[in-house]
Amino acid sequence: MRKVLFLLGQLTDEDVEWIGRVGQRLRVPAGEALINEGQHVALLYILLSGRAEVAVAGVGKVASMEVGDIFGEMSFVDAMPPSATVRTETPSVVLAVEKTELSRHIEEDPTFGCRFYRALAIFLSDRLRAATHHPQRSAESGRLSLHGDEALDGELDSNVLDTVSQAGARFDRLMMRLLGADARR
Repeated sequence: MRKVLFLLGQLTDEDVEWIGRVGQRLRVPAGEALINEGQHVALLYILLSGRAEVAVAGVGKVASMEVGDIFGEMSFVDAMPPSATVRTETPSVVLAVEKTELSRHIEEDPTFGCRFYRALAIFLSDRLRAATHHPQRSAESGRLSLHGDEALDGELDSNVLDTVSQAGARFDRLMMRLLGADARR
């Protein structure tokens, strides 16, 4: 659920309420592709329940997505088609927000845009760090140590840590609004 915390931690309560209002809750059966590699994406997704996988042609499954994961954001930032397919592994519920709605809201409320893009930058930075993090064994001790960056795997940046509690409460409210009693599972 950590990924949604990056987004919701940078936004305001009003921003999150807006996303909940304009987003569409979709029930998705297992095995359905929400994003297809090489095909433009019109939606930003937040996984509310279930699981999904990320697969790359010629490679196969490269990641799993769980409740709170966000996808479709890279194509929003650079307008390039996705480099992977995201397919549900189990029956799932997603919040789908049209990128045209997000763009319109950013134009109408530039401060929302600043918060939203900051959240995406933090989110994508964390993803890149995780993808390029390679523990190395110390020659002297034989222990695993981190190369360069001293942040531990799974540790949140101090800028994000300050907002985690508030982001978690926002996500809980969003889940209750969109899933009702199903959110308690």
